Amino acid sequence: MSLRLIENWRGLEGPQRGASVALGAFDGVHRGHRQVIAEAARAAAALRAPLGVISFEPHPSLFFDPKREPFQLTTLAQRAKLLSDLGVDLFYVLRFDAEMANLSDEAFVRDVLVGGLGVRHVAAGFDVTFGKGRSGSAEALAAYGQRFGFGVSIAQAVVDPSGDKCSSSEIRAHLQGGRPDRAAELLGRPFSIEGVVVHGDHLGRTLGFPTANVALENYLRPAFGIYAMRTRLGDGREIPGVGYVGRRPTVNGDDERLEVFLFDFDEDIYGQTLEVDLVAYLRGDEKFDSLDTMVTQINLDVAAAKAILTPAF
Repeated sequence: MSLRLIENWRGLEGPQRGASVALGAFDGVHRGHRQVIAEAARAAAALRAPLGVISFEPHPSLFFDPKREPFQLTTLAQRAKLLSDLGVDLFYVLRFDAEMANLSDEAFVRDVLVGGLGVRHVAAGFDVTFGKGRSGSAEALAAYGQRFGFGVSIAQAVVDPSGDKCSSSEIRAHLQGGRPDRAAELLGRPFSIEGVVVHGDHLGRTLGFPTANVALENYLRPAFGIYAMRTRLGDGREIPGVGYVGRRPTVNGDDERLEVFLFDFDEDIYGQTLEVDLVAYLRGDEKFDSLDTMVTQINLDVAAAKAILTPAF
């Protein structure tokens, strides 16, 4: 059974109901999230029920603070693919609007989980909150399960060998601190930016380093600067490269963007969707006094990225 995206909780019938679900925001689908989903999967197998994941769009934090700085670790499409790879059958993306925000924790369980989705089991993290004012807790969920007749399992925190708790906030801190390798350990994969290749000012091509330009949209802004990157094309090919995240101060740029120079690659990919992994942070953003100085540094960056990504070079 392939993943099915369901964007409502009312009027569901038959195979859209009765799942064992994991409840949470699941931005990043990191290792902690995967433990919650694994709890739901164990119950799904025992109950012979579909495996579901409940998430919200927009993210509740963005609903309450629409002007918040970009903070998301994945797009909805990336989340769907990651969940599909984990064997999820039903991906409930519930609209987080004023109605949802004003549901009490009891009403959310009674009306949405039980009445709407007909859940048979709910798995959540130890720090789960739900309902107006975040009044619901893991303990409350367990009590509601007994009252309304569904199973509940609570996943404990995932802590890596260096003592970091696996959480979206910890991952964001590592990315903003120029530590994509540590973020990748908590995510279980590199942090990836997905987007459509758009036309830029073509300066890179005139300097001998043609770049694929991708808007950052609602992604968290990682530390600005130069990274070793791996890029997946739409046809599945994976190309190593060196890339830049920032505003391009040397040429007085003002928009935040991702630019990636793909090694040994010369194809027209405008309009294609790329997914770019940030593998290693090479250096911070700089404003150079001339384009010649910048080109000299870019050559050093290319060599450093090749040493990391393609040791045979």
